[in-house]
Amino acid sequence: MNSQQRKLDRRVLRARRVRGTLFGTPERPRLSVYRSLKHIYAQLIDDASGTTIAAASTKSKSTAGSVKNGGNCAAAAAVGQALAEQARMKGVRKAAFDRGCFRYHGRIKALAEAARKTGLEF
Repeated sequence: MNSQQRKLDRRVLRARRVRGTLFGTPERPRLSVYRSLKHIYAQLIDDASGTTIAAASTKSKSTAGSVKNGGNCAAAAAVGQALAEQARMKGVRKAAFDRGCFRYHGRIKALAEAARKTGLEF
């Protein structure tokens, strides 16, 4: 097995370990975060019905105009704030934070703190 495949396998195992303990309900949906090199994406998911309640990213129209570079902490904070505002409009106050295979550090942490500051509880 080459090193790239090993790296991918370890990433999948980390994501499963985190995801195995979380389940999104209508009252407390799962806040799933994905980051790439250029962008960051977040969505609130109700796993009971399999639907997305709210979503935001650096590519969405609401945040793309205010963010110059999508791959930094300021952009992640803008996405977290936008997602929390959408959740508040839909009546969601609490969420379960699913960081996936990513460490709670840097952009992931900035998104979470901005969402908390805007009123979303985890």
